[in-house]
Formats: sequence, structure tokens, C-alpha cells
Amino acid sequence: MTIRVVLADDSYIVREGIRELVRSLEDIDVLAACADVETLNEAIELHRPDVVLTDIRMPPTNTDEGIRMAETLRSTHPEVGVVVLSQYADAEYALALLDRGAGGRAYLLKERVTDLEQLANAIREVARGGSVIDSKVVENLIASRARQAHSPVSDLTPREGEVLAQVAQGRNNAAIAKQLHLTERAVEKHINSIFSKLGLTEEEAVHRRVRATLIYLTAKSPPPAGR
Repeated sequence: MTIRVVLADDSYIVREGIRELVRSLEDIDVLAACADVETLNEAIELHRPDVVLTDIRMPPTNTDEGIRMAETLRSTHPEVGVVVLSQYADAEYALALLDRGAGGRAYLLKERVTDLEQLANAIREVARGGSVIDSKVVENLIASRARQAHSPVSDLTPREGEVLAQVAQGRNNAAIAKQLHLTERAVEKHINSIFSKLGLTEEEAVHRRVRATLIYLTAKSPPPAGR
């Protein structure tokens, strides 16, 4: 099945470069390339794409149009996945994108655009409801939180720590239960307790697992050298 994409970036060179790159992929088709939010909105209504691939900053304000567009689509077109492209490896932008859920959302640095396989994988992942966070953004989040004196992960029981480690490896509840020789009901109770201790009780289900993984990675990584 072909993934139908609408592209938006205020740079003509970037727009056409991405269009040309993606043209070689049999399963991804760029239906329109837009220079601003207004034309992007029009293209979404006209083509009803599976995925929107958008710059984070575009006219008219050149601030966070891509993030706000992704948020609007949750209400207007919840079935549409969004890949946000940014030149900023700032974790806060990524967390803003995921604020109401990680499903169908990806945050990719523009420097990755020339890596066709990575770009294609991000598009495919959000098209099927998954989530992608650029590794550099994760590294920055880890470095920032590693400098904090206390991690909520330290409040977890040993068994909860084992369960969280399994979550961080992407395993679902059934796989975790099998790995740790627990019932699925026991795993569910442990995960609910983990979410509570990490302050993730109000998050959507998929988003909580992503956030919990980021917090786990933060707690398990040493502070940057010299800090």
C-alpha cells in the first residue's frame, strides 16, 4: 500500500530535495509540497494524506508552526501521522510534539533528511501509528536530566525497575510477563505503579511508555564528562 504524503517547508531547496529523494521509494508518494501553513492546510483538505512531513518553523511566524499543526491535526484529522523536521535538537520541542500522545508522531532532525532510509522509516512508522524520536534529541534529554540530583526511577522497587527495563526495550505486557515469569495482571499492576511514581498518570497509554522509557534512559546514563 502506498503511503500518501504532503510535505511542507519554507525552503524551496529542501522541499524539492525531499521530493526528489522520496521519488525513488515505491511505497511513498509525495502528493503536494507547500511553503507555508496556509497552503499546507489546503493541501491536507484536498489530498487527505496518510502522513504530513513538515518543518517545525514556517511562515507566518516562523516559530513552532509544525508543532501546532501536529496538535491541530489530533482533532481535525486524527488518522494523519506527522513527521516534524527540525534543525534544533532541543528535547523540549520533541516533548511538546508528544505532549498529548506519541502515536503517529515523529521528531527528526533535518540533518537526517539526506539519509533516505531513516526518513522513510520515520514516515512508515507514523503511518502505522508508531512514534520516532531522533537519537540526538534523546541524548540531549538524557544529558539534561542526568544533571538533576534525584531521579524518580530511584523510588521504584527492584521488581518495578525490572519491569521498566523491559518497557524500555519495547516489550508489551505479555512479553514482559513471559520474560519475568509474572502474570500479565501482575505486570499491569507494576506498570500502573511505575507510571504513578514517575508522575505519568495523566498521560495517554502509548505516550506514558515513551516518556517512561526516556526517564529510564536518563536515570541509567551518567552525567556528561566535566559536569
